[in-house]
Amino acid sequence: MFDYSYLVEILTPMRSGKQPDKEKRDLFAGKYQKTLAAGCGLSVPDNPMGRPRYSLVEMIHRCDLPVDTEKTVMNLNTFHEKKELEDRLNTAAALGIKYVLVIRGDGGPALSKLDPKSIGGKLSVATTMDLLRYINREYVDLFVTGAAFNQYNPISFESDRLEQKVDAGARFVITQPVIGKDPHVDLLEAFGIPVVIEAWMSRNVDLLLKSVGRKTDKDHEAYDPTKNLQVLHDAYPGQCVYLSMLSFKEDWKAMLPRI
Repeated sequence: MFDYSYLVEILTPMRSGKQPDKEKRDLFAGKYQKTLAAGCGLSVPDNPMGRPRYSLVEMIHRCDLPVDTEKTVMNLNTFHEKKELEDRLNTAAALGIKYVLVIRGDGGPALSKLDPKSIGGKLSVATTMDLLRYINREYVDLFVTGAAFNQYNPISFESDRLEQKVDAGARFVITQPVIGKDPHVDLLEAFGIPVVIEAWMSRNVDLLLKSVGRKTDKDHEAYDPTKNLQVLHDAYPGQCVYLSMLSFKEDWKAMLPRI
């Protein structure tokens, strides 16, 4: 599982109709093909920041793209009605997509909310654990599900949540962006599942820190994503690295030492 160096995050176009225009399709297809040609895996977020975007399965169909079963991670959150959820999972299975990163999601006024009871949940909102259990119960042996770990949350809370996610069927975990060697990330080895370390590849570290509820300090003012990536490689030598905010216009061979 994840026997390649990098898992590259690719955003689909913002939703503006039944399908994106040709320019947007071509742009996405170019990023998709560049990622696979470089020997990397690809991960496509599900409506990040609560803003509606086309799904990975829609874009694969619209752009007539190939699927690399071992190198494609579909993200899926709880902000879908059950039918839409099932349609995405059924289409993904038909395409041969194997890995699904299950997250609670950002939500937003333009997105639907999943009825927790429709997938066996018992709380007033659908949780990551509910969705993990549902997928692993209803799509037996079709998907390998994973979950997220936010090392910026109180560690006791987040470790307990991850334990629940593993009990619900998570078989891999992806961290939030890591800056330097992180003692909380080091604890993940005890869970006995593959860990993918996220690296923030933009110099705009303020955006990252704001998203995780942290303030910029002097240690972050001169943040260099390429240097941080090398630190992560040294600290976590055997692990796949998730690249978020990676530029597709720059020379990857100059930025990514494992390409």
